[in-house]
Amino acid sequence: MPIQQTTEAVMSLFKKLNAIPRPSHHEEGVADFLCDYVQQLGLDYERDEHNCVVIRKAATPGHEQATPVVLLNHMDMVCVGMENPLTTPIDAYIEDGWMKARGTSLGADNGIGLSMALAVLADDSIIHGPLEVITTTNEEDGMTGAANLSPDFLKGRKVINLDSEDYDTITTGAAGATLQLHRIPVNRQPAPGGKHRWYRITIEGGLGGHSGVDINKGRASAVIPAWAILAAVYNEYDFDLASINIGEANASIASKADIIVCVPSGEAAEFVKSQEASMNEWLRDEYGKGDPHIRCSITKTERQETIIDRKAFEALLSCLEQIPQGVVKMSKAMKGTVETSNNVGRISTAEDHILISTHTRSFIDADMTALANDIAATFAAHGATSETVMSSPAWQENQQSDFLRLTSDVFNDILGWRPRLVAMHFVLEAGYFVQKFPGIEIACIGPRILEPHSTSERVELRTIEDIWHVLIELLRRMA
Repeated sequence: MPIQQTTEAVMSLFKKLNAIPRPSHHEEGVADFLCDYVQQLGLDYERDEHNCVVIRKAATPGHEQATPVVLLNHMDMVCVGMENPLTTPIDAYIEDGWMKARGTSLGADNGIGLSMALAVLADDSIIHGPLEVITTTNEEDGMTGAANLSPDFLKGRKVINLDSEDYDTITTGAAGATLQLHRIPVNRQPAPGGKHRWYRITIEGGLGGHSGVDINKGRASAVIPAWAILAAVYNEYDFDLASINIGEANASIASKADIIVCVPSGEAAEFVKSQEASMNEWLRDEYGKGDPHIRCSITKTERQETIIDRKAFEALLSCLEQIPQGVVKMSKAMKGTVETSNNVGRISTAEDHILISTHTRSFIDADMTALANDIAATFAAHGATSETVMSSPAWQENQQSDFLRLTSDVFNDILGWRPRLVAMHFVLEAGYFVQKFPGIEIACIGPRILEPHSTSERVELRTIEDIWHVLIELLRRMA
């Protein structure tokens, strides 16, 4: 099959993937699709209890003794801008050489890489040794798929991970990450009567983005201005909080907030409304370059039936004030790279609790653990409980390995330039794979994907074709 037809096959597969709802924790449909797909190809596969799927394809005749190769991807995506991720469609379109989505995240992370791996399985003209394609679940919100893989699920020890957004790099290391969910108990109380005004505080228009790779780009987390408004009003007047909902995904920088408050009529109400102008001025001053379209509006809204009790409200304000948000420490060893960070991804109100998610990342596992413990201790001091959903170790490959040198040589020979070898401030499943499968080596490559985990997510089409050329030549040389 000619290369052009094969890259078209990649895009056709990506379109099929994007027709299947695949938020984290809901990957059954994609796993079904993968199993049906390989059955049609007549290939062997396994599917575990977490819906991870490994597909095995025999070597091209004459290459049976070659080193087995693994293609690694994940099947879930971060769903942003979707009213219901299980029903909201992805409306993809092409503009100026980029594929984008209207109003939602695109799913290029990691749908493009997975589509490449599936296209390799279908193309018998590609020369390769014994091949395994493994696709994991819940990579974006806990990595439970990778964490629970059986040690005998994978045979190969040379892994090409197609889950990368940096076209001109080979990712050779990734930060560790701890994802925690904190719950502040709430005792709902009847809303006050009498002369009160109800306001909806809305923050919107932020770029959002990946809470790892975008954490140092000067973007506004909606959590911070939301806290600032609530703290300003709290310091001046007696008022009540009815609901607070910020962010859409644990792994994203929160781009919007929706808060409903109740204040006595009169001077207090005028003070609340005045916060709109002062907050927008502050947002322009603070984020005018990095996040120019984020804005705040405060409008009257309907009366609510209940409010959050004062103890829970004060606990929320105190915790958000005390825990670090954003970059905590830059790396001395890796210039320009964030070493340690923390992001509050979501805040939401339920009937009996306020839920807050924190994503703590670091290249130093001990620092990550210490910071996560400090955050949990802060919440505990205010009566909250904390649950660790994920704690993934940092990963660092030997940049002098023959495998990485070969991968770099292929880039140079096919594209005419050598990629940078870099460690990235995002978490990859590689940390779990290194622990579970002794002797494993991993090279992470992919097309150029910008703004993953946001409604601005897009992938550059020409880089898909370039990485496809690199991938099939790398498979040939390894065979």
